[in-house]
This record gives sequence, structure tokens and C-alpha cells, in this order.
Amino acid sequence: MPDMDIAPTAAQAATEIPAYNQSATPADLLIRPRNRNFASAVIDRRRWVDGDPFASAFFNALSVTFPEGEIFFIDSLKKFRKRVPPKLQREIRAFIQQEAIHSREHHCFNEHLKDCDFDISRLEQAISGVVNRIRTMPEHAHLVATLCIEHITAILAAEVIANPKHFENADEQQRKLWLWHASEEIEHKGVAYDTWLHMTKDWSPFKCWFIRCSFMAKIAFGFTKNRARGVLDLLRQDGISGPRAWLGLAHYAFLGKAPFRRTLWPLLQFFKPGFHPWDIDDRALIRLAESEYEAAIMAEVDAGSERPDSLVLDKTERIKKVA
Repeated sequence: MPDMDIAPTAAQAATEIPAYNQSATPADLLIRPRNRNFASAVIDRRRWVDGDPFASAFFNALSVTFPEGEIFFIDSLKKFRKRVPPKLQREIRAFIQQEAIHSREHHCFNEHLKDCDFDISRLEQAISGVVNRIRTMPEHAHLVATLCIEHITAILAAEVIANPKHFENADEQQRKLWLWHASEEIEHKGVAYDTWLHMTKDWSPFKCWFIRCSFMAKIAFGFTKNRARGVLDLLRQDGISGPRAWLGLAHYAFLGKAPFRRTLWPLLQFFKPGFHPWDIDDRALIRLAESEYEAAIMAEVDAGSERPDSLVLDKTERIKKVA
């Protein structure tokens, strides 16, 4: 893999990006870390997504990847934070804050999975193996791996917000957690990519395209394979195995709620020359997720219930939890 020519000085970091390498990130985009807290949101039922074992296992397997995966993304972008223009520095800082909170909250979610008698150790070992292999590569590989996985996460996030069937009749607290997380994945979807554009500004367009697409082909295949293994592992623990598990997973992923089929076209867009995550401005989905979250909170207040602990935690305590 070719070595990345890293801009070593602040003067070089301020150099304008060539026209073919321009970011499509909206100029008025504001990345806002929202310090939500769902630690007390226990999982009331194993099949918390509408009683559906396949949907529940899919999101559970996805959650297991987040604590370590998000920390890897943070470490990847930290390496470049002082070598990019000031605006992108601020966006990286907000990205890091968001991802740190995501890691914290999904750690809590995964602990609740253990309370439901799920053994997630094999899934945790699998994600650790992937992350550790990438960490042995050059730092530009860390960055391109991050932007590839961030694209996959962002298109899944857009799908679960745009299609309410994914969390229809799901446990309410878990639904709030996933909508909040999805909204922030959309919001910061261009940060890793813009960092890549800046750090490769002296590369030829073909070189940039070839390397990022080569990585995405490997990562998309690995992501699909490993998530399927994780889902099947959790399904076995839920009493579903053999052909029933395979056929049920295939139906869920491609025919039913179809998160894989419905995100295939957005995934393929990544391979276009000149692609940028913000070619599609889907900030309306962020507002939709936030409005649904706030509406749920207001419904609880109107019903006379106590406000969730996540809304009354002392601000200092919240910041401590992120640190």
C-alpha cells in the first residue's frame, strides 16, 4: 500500500484543497455532541424490537461492535487533528466527543444484553481481532478504514430513521438510544472523509479513488460476514439455529425490513469517482429523529411520569462519564 505524504506543518495544513478534492460538507453544518444517558434503560425483553428475534439480534450484534469500534475511530482522527485546517479541527473535536459518548452508551447497552443472559464474548473477540489487525497498518490505513466504516454506519443510520418500521413497537428507551445515535452518525458522516481529502490533497484522483475503493470492498465484505456470524451466534442463544436461522436472517436482511437491501445502493455510491458523503444532504433526518425523541419525552411528562435519569443528571457528572 502506498505511503501517505502527511502535511507536517501548520502552514501546509492551511493549503487549499485542489478543485477535484473539494469537500461537499454543508458550510453551515454544526456538529453538536448531545450528552444523552441511557445507562438505566434496561432491556425489558430479549426480543426488544417488536418481539422479532432477527431484528433484535441484528441490532444487538451491531451494538457489540460500537464500544471498541468508536474508540478506534477516535484514535484514528486524533492523529490528524493538528494537521488540518481550523474548521476541520473543530469538526474532528466534535466527532470525537460524539463517538466517546456513543462508546459509553453502547457499553451500557451491551451490559444489559449480558443481563439478559446473552454471551457476547465471541462477538467482542471478533471485533477486537479486526481492530487490532488494522492498528498494525500504516496510519493512513486507519483513516481510510474509518471513513469506510463511517459511511456504512451513516447509511444504516439514515435507513433506520427514514423507515420507522425498523423500530416499530420496539422498547421505547432502546428506540430513543438508536435514534439519537443514528442522528449523530448522519451529522458527522463527512468528518473522516474530509480529513482524508485534506491529507491526500497531493495525490492523484485515481490514487485516492483506488485506495479508498479497495478498502471499502474489503471492509464491506468483512462487515457483512462478521455481522452475520454475530447475529447467528445470538440467535442460537435465543433458541434459533440451522436453516431457520439462516433463512430468517436472509429474509430480514433482504426481503422484510431489509436493512441490507435498502442500503445497497447508497453503499455502491461510495465507489463513484468524486464521491462525498454529503452528496446527499439528509439533515432533515436528524431533525426527524430529534423531533421523535423529544415527542416521546413530552409524552412521558404529559402522562405524569418522572423524567428519565438521563435528563436530570448533573452536568458535571455527565462530563465525567464522557472523559
